[in-house]
Amino acid sequence: MAETRETAIPTQRVPAWGLAARAARAARAVRSARSARVGRLRGNGPHLLLSAAFLLGYCLDALLRYQRFGSPSWDLGIFTEAVKGYAHLGAPILSIKGPGYNALGDHWSPIVALLAPFWWVWPSAAMLLVAQCALFAWSVGVVSRTAEQVLGGRTKGLLIGAAYGLSWGLQRAVDFEFHEIAFAVPVLAVICRQLLLGRWERAAWWSLPLVLVKEDMGLTVAALGVVLMVRARHWAAGTALVCIGLGVAAITVGTLIPHFNPNHQYDYWSKLPGGTHPQPWRILLAPFSRLAVWKTCGWLLGITGFLALRSPLVLLALPTLAWRFSSSNSMFWSPDWHYNATLMPILFLAMVDVVGRLADRPEGSRARSFALGMVPASLAIGAACTVSLPVGLGGLSDPGAWTGGRHTAALRAAVAAVPPGVSVESSMGPLARLAAKDDAYWLGGSRPVPPQYLCVDVQGWTGGPTDLPGYATALHPGAHYAVVFSRDQVTVLRRTA
Repeated sequence: MAETRETAIPTQRVPAWGLAARAARAARAVRSARSARVGRLRGNGPHLLLSAAFLLGYCLDALLRYQRFGSPSWDLGIFTEAVKGYAHLGAPILSIKGPGYNALGDHWSPIVALLAPFWWVWPSAAMLLVAQCALFAWSVGVVSRTAEQVLGGRTKGLLIGAAYGLSWGLQRAVDFEFHEIAFAVPVLAVICRQLLLGRWERAAWWSLPLVLVKEDMGLTVAALGVVLMVRARHWAAGTALVCIGLGVAAITVGTLIPHFNPNHQYDYWSKLPGGTHPQPWRILLAPFSRLAVWKTCGWLLGITGFLALRSPLVLLALPTLAWRFSSSNSMFWSPDWHYNATLMPILFLAMVDVVGRLADRPEGSRARSFALGMVPASLAIGAACTVSLPVGLGGLSDPGAWTGGRHTAALRAAVAAVPPGVSVESSMGPLARLAAKDDAYWLGGSRPVPPQYLCVDVQGWTGGPTDLPGYATALHPGAHYAVVFSRDQVTVLRRTA
């Protein structure tokens, strides 16, 4: 028989010194990665702490107002209903604005649906307030870290970050509860950061979520395209953003919003001079004749020592100012409400841009001295606004901000007296809390089908009703209501058979 032989396959032996070298290289790579992580943590740590401090302050202000039923408008209730609708995997129906009213027929803000998973964990209007505070606090860290990198000093970065966090635009937005622009604030901060660091493509990509925040944000995306062309000579990306921004704005206003609107129209055309038939010359000239407009511009630019005017980044603020100041609604002209929050990251990082460029001028230059002096001065301006404004963090100095008293207790008991899952009409104070658990309407807002409950607070209501069962029947002829709770001018009525 033929003898079979096994053929030995030679193996390549690695010298012991080779294995040791590989192990040493791997160990060095691990140490290098660990050192990089530690370096990033040390670099970002102070800015994270600054963000956490403002998160605490913002939440304290917002939740204290919520606990004492200090709602300045029905907006928190509206957004609560929208998020609840998304969380239930349905349409964002705003019963407060009318039976079956779809939120997408009012403003184009589908980005609010991102809060739906948080609703599954915490189904409360307070969750929206905390989410907005977190988004604002995130932007504080972005502004602070960017200022450090551009100006080359951690102290400078923290000073500007703190000044931004104290800015009156953010504080007023916190004070006026949740709005969809909360998502735009950190995104705009990141966009401006990428521009200052020369990351043009990243800035362009970060701008795209803005078209989901509100219909006018498409104009801001187009403005970013102009900035890319002016500052970076990025013609392709800039032209693309201009086309995308203007195109999406036109589609949302002309097609998408009217599709979801009960009247199949964009309701806010009527806010322009001339109503549904706007007159271009009046739109252009109207802002210059309004004292409130000049006052707001002074407030906006004054917090940066007017340095922001010297940066191309300020172009990003023009679309927002244009639609606000051209409107016939006087609420949009003033420094009040939440409309200035999206301008804060733009203006402060525009100031950082200018300070960084002027700091390179020779010693003794007046422009250089003024620019560097604005770094601590911006914090002083922010602190002065905080102390002087009776809202935001400055409002915490009022003892009344911490206690609600008997009336707050009565409102809390009234909300508890309304069962979950029913239809209820309510006055302003309890509206957001009821919207979280019930099908909530504004008083008189569900005339086609009388609600099962009414929750009425007549405190401070000049000429308010005294016969509340009769008032309820007058709102809903043919329906009769009986009082089931009454305390300290707060009354809950239930529909009877």
